[in-house]
Order: sequence, then C-alpha cells, then structure tokens
Amino acid sequence: MKKSYHLTTFGCQMNEHDSERMKGMLEMLGYSEAPERAQADLILFNTCSIRETADTRFVAHLGEAKRLKREQPDRVVGVGGCWAQSVKEEVFERFPFVDVAFGPGQTHKLAEFLTSDSLSAQGYFEFEGFTGHLPAKRARPYQGWLQISVGCNCRCSYCIVPSTRGREVSRPLEELVDEARAMAADGVREITLLGQNVNSYGRDLRILDASSSAAFTRVRAREGSRDQTTRINPGRPRSRTFAELLYALDQIDGIERIRYMSPHPKDMRKDVIRAHADLPSLCEHIHLPLQSGSSRILKAMHRTYDRERYLDRVALIREHVPDVALTTDIIVGFPGETEGDFEQTLELAEQVGYDGAFTFIFSPRRGTEAATMTDATVPHPVKVERLQRLVEVVQRRAHERAQRFVGRTLEVLVEGQSRTDSERLRGRTRHNKVVNFSGLAQPGEITQVEILDVTSQTLSGEEQLLARAIS
Repeated sequence: MKKSYHLTTFGCQMNEHDSERMKGMLEMLGYSEAPERAQADLILFNTCSIRETADTRFVAHLGEAKRLKREQPDRVVGVGGCWAQSVKEEVFERFPFVDVAFGPGQTHKLAEFLTSDSLSAQGYFEFEGFTGHLPAKRARPYQGWLQISVGCNCRCSYCIVPSTRGREVSRPLEELVDEARAMAADGVREITLLGQNVNSYGRDLRILDASSSAAFTRVRAREGSRDQTTRINPGRPRSRTFAELLYALDQIDGIERIRYMSPHPKDMRKDVIRAHADLPSLCEHIHLPLQSGSSRILKAMHRTYDRERYLDRVALIREHVPDVALTTDIIVGFPGETEGDFEQTLELAEQVGYDGAFTFIFSPRRGTEAATMTDATVPHPVKVERLQRLVEVVQRRAHERAQRFVGRTLEVLVEGQSRTDSERLRGRTRHNKVVNFSGLAQPGEITQVEILDVTSQTLSGEEQLLARAIS
C-alpha cells in the first residue's frame, strides 16, 4: 500500500524551497501527499527559529503530532529545519515521540532514514555545504526557486542563522545556469534567487579573468565609476560576482522574470543596481533590509553599515531605477533602543517611503549576542506601542507610493483565483505588488491589467482584453 506524508512549513522563502525539495524527494520514494495530518503515515515539520513566535507556533503543532502518534504508533514524525538544528542536543529528550530530526543542510538524509532497515530515532545535523540536488515539487509550475548559496558569513548580533545554516557556500555559476535552463524547459517563467545574503554570492568561487563570460564582460564595459569592484587582470584569479550571475541568467530563453531574496545593504553595489536598469528580465523590486534607522543601534546589531550608507544606497537605486519598488525589514525594540533611536527609524521610513515592510518586535534567540543584553531590555508594552507607530508610517507611505500605479497598465503574472473574491483573479506585477482583477487569463499567463484602485498592500484592476487578443 502506498504511504502518504503531510508537511507543514514555517518561516522564510528558503524554507519553502527546502519543503518543495522534501516533497519531490518523498514522491520519488513512492509517497503521496495527504491533505490532513491524521491521514498521513509520515508527519513532517520544516521549522524556523528566526523569531520566538515561530518556535511557539511550531511547538503547538507538534502537540497534535504527539497525539496522532499515540493513536497510530507506527506513524513516523520528523522535524527538519533551523529549529531542529538549534536544539539538536535536546530534541529527542524534549520530544521523545519524534523519530527523525535533521538540520536544513541535511534534508537528503531524510530519504536515507526512511529507506533504512531500522527506523530507530536518528538525528542529522552536520553542515555539508549545498545539499539541494533533489527534485522539487513546485507549488506553481511557472514559478521556481533557485538556491544560489547556503549559509551566511555575517555575524548580526540578533541572528541565529549562521549557527543553523553554517558558513556561506556559493554554487558554481555554470551549475546555476544549467538548472535555470532546465527550469525554463519545464515551463518556469519566473525564478527567485535565494540565499541568506544573495549579493555576496561568488566570493568563495575563483576563476581566471581570461575565462570571463561574455555576460560579465558586458558588466565591465558599462561600469565606469569607482564603485566597480572587479578589474580586468588577464590570467589572474578573481571571484565570481552576483551581477555576473544576473547577466548570465538574463540570457536564458523562457525566463521572463528574475527576482532575488535577500540582499545585504553593505553588499548592494553599483553593478547590481545597474543590472536592474539593463536587464529586461530583472524585476523592478529590491528588498533592502534596514533593521534600524539609528546608526548606534545598527552598530550594536553588527550590521556593518550606518544610516548614511543605507540612504546612499537608496538614492543610488532610485537614480538608476526610478520606478523601483523598495521593501524592507525593520526590528523594533532591540536591546538599548531609546525613544530617540526609534524616532530615527520612523524618520527614515518616512523619508524613504517603502512600498512595503516586514516589521517585527525583537525577540532574543538562543546563542546570539543580543540574547545576553538583558540589562538593556526594552519593556514589552513599549515595543508594542513603537511597532504600532511604525506600522502606521509604513502603511501610509506605502499607500501613497501605490497611487503612482493608478491609471497605468501593468504586466501581471497570473497566480490563480483571488483570495478575497472568487469571481476575480490574482496575480503579481514586476514590482511584486499583488493585483486582484477581473479577466479571463489562466494561471501562468502574463497579461496586461489596468490599475483602477490601490491599498497599501494590493492593487485592483481590469484585464485589458484587447491587448491580450493582440498579444
């Protein structure tokens, strides 16, 4: 009898991609996906440990798995991802009903466990670089993730990622191009590049300038400022660059949109910004995490840039890509944050005018430097009040920014039925704005939509059927 699995995913886009690879691997092993946990022979969780709320949500779900395991003892319960990695020393002690646990770099070990003769409890937590050469079961056949690196070399004082995903390792450029070509042949029209810090890609990859690709030669030819980071030195080794990868991927037939998540402001160089202006497939959206508008707090966070450097990058981006949609991440209530520090964050959010932002209340993560700053803790009611003030500024400015789309006709990649109105469709613009619209297009199609109304988060419009008929 065919076995079934149920997988619950918590956290970021990297986890979503890891889950797609888990599903692809399981279906190659003969498993089918069950709609409910109670119907599954294998219950899996792909966990996140970036914030305390993710931990709490996961543990609540794990309680249901414990009950289902009690009802059917031969049911297998597995826990993967960053949370499993962060508590690797205690996961089986705290949760004895868990059969297998593995870190984000050990996804492939799940297959080894399931096909072994003995299903005694096993944990897999070693860092092995990139282990993602697994089939993926994509949520949408026309959109795909492309993981360009694993791990992170930054040491932000609040972040647990380096201890759960290891040091940064870049995948070879040629391998990524081959994978993207295969995705295009499989019907993927939009790819999103993933890495903990995508724009530091390639610094651990060395090649000779004499073998430089034609794509990167184009970057050098167009780059004339002192911001340029690579010189022509025939015969000498150099690092690969993120811009070089972007130019190479843009040349692939069938890939019509390229996105990436997430860059670091310290590594947002002019060659990448120019790529947004030069490359037809590179979308007009940049997610540029801020975290705080106070240089003092940024220093305590070990972010390695200050307020002025961040604003300089914003100005450079808008100089070269005037219609860009800028989004960000902001943490409220970092240890030691004063009212003056927070006011600087509000002022910067007002000045930049983001098209959207993920805003968070600081929560200490085990093993991080910030978790030890207990003498500088900001009271929780103060954090909540500051978050509310920040959200008001972000949403008001996002709504103001969205007004520029009213009356324009935008290219929309259709994703399916609207979540708020079954009679309408839902899609996404190149600016990464969600559009709810009336029309006849099918999921996976790119159509033209006239924007008639906006909110701070979404656009609303009508498909231009004449333009659709002509195309």
